[in-house]
Amino acid sequence: MIRTEEMLLNVGPQHPSTHGVLRLLVKVDGERIVETEPVIGYLHRGTEKLAEDLTYTQIIPYTDRMDYLSAMTNNYAVVHATEKLMGLEIPERAEFLRVIVMELNRVASHLVWMGTYLLDIGAMSPFLYAFRDREQILDLFNELCGARLTYNYMRVGGVKWDAPKDWIGKVDHFVSYMQKQMKEYHQLVTGNEIFIQRTKGIGVYDQETAINFALSGANLRVTGLNWDLRKDAPYSIYEQFTFDVPVGEVGDLYQKYLCRMKEIDESLKIVAQAVANFPSEGKIMGKVPRVLRVPEGEVYVGIESPRGELGCHIVSKGKDKPWRIKFRRPSFYNLQILPTLLKDENLSNLVAILGGIDIVLGEVDG
Repeated sequence: MIRTEEMLLNVGPQHPSTHGVLRLLVKVDGERIVETEPVIGYLHRGTEKLAEDLTYTQIIPYTDRMDYLSAMTNNYAVVHATEKLMGLEIPERAEFLRVIVMELNRVASHLVWMGTYLLDIGAMSPFLYAFRDREQILDLFNELCGARLTYNYMRVGGVKWDAPKDWIGKVDHFVSYMQKQMKEYHQLVTGNEIFIQRTKGIGVYDQETAINFALSGANLRVTGLNWDLRKDAPYSIYEQFTFDVPVGEVGDLYQKYLCRMKEIDESLKIVAQAVANFPSEGKIMGKVPRVLRVPEGEVYVGIESPRGELGCHIVSKGKDKPWRIKFRRPSFYNLQILPTLLKDENLSNLVAILGGIDIVLGEVDG
């Protein structure tokens, strides 16, 4: 009989596969994981507390730094909540621009996830291809708003900049290019035997477990539940677009990969429709007072970010700054299931299961 003894391992906070500054305190018995404790807070900046002393426009750049892989959706969450409380009407051209940049950001985010995830489990080439294609989206964003990562693009009442000349045509060209590239990714990864062995049947959980842990996004849909806020609680102009919501069946790592890859396909469909119907003229800002004084009251809005339900709850006392603001950060909620998924797993699956959740530590810590 082989005798083993329990040992504590520190994974992180600077491990390259923890996708940010995350520390995992892992108790192992041989190669079996007995217990895992995520240690977070290394990136905590007090965004919600800082917002209480900022005007509504000044809050927007802070949201860029939460989920820095999908800053456009973060921008939108806070301006959408503010607009709802103020009862503002948003010009159609601004809404189209918002949808285009949010869906392009979703594609870019999923490309980062796919590339780094494959790198985590030993594949180099998909990472290079994914970042090559993401670069084209960042170039489009740079041309639109002068930034490649933290965009500060949304404004209460619309967007800060209009589309430059020929920009919509470049977006249309990228959509056609990316739709062809998706076939290449599937040929390279989807049917790869090694990838299938590393992901199929690993990190499995059912629908009830996902709901109990308040999971959202692909981490919830992978269990077979068709729930997407763009369809089930529509916002902006998403009701105008035709797209499907990819769902899984088993709830394992392979199904998570398939869900996110299919979500790229659907985002490209939305962008293609938005480009085809883009208003030839119109304003990009609604009628908004120079000093934003939001009426007294409170509001909660939820939107579908690449990682799930991103919520913003604002309580206003009628001043130019929020009395209280609270973000529902999907990465924080999605991370909670990790200790359950890792219990009694082989240590070799730790990085694969963690990567499959798709967390961004800037959003986890807030």
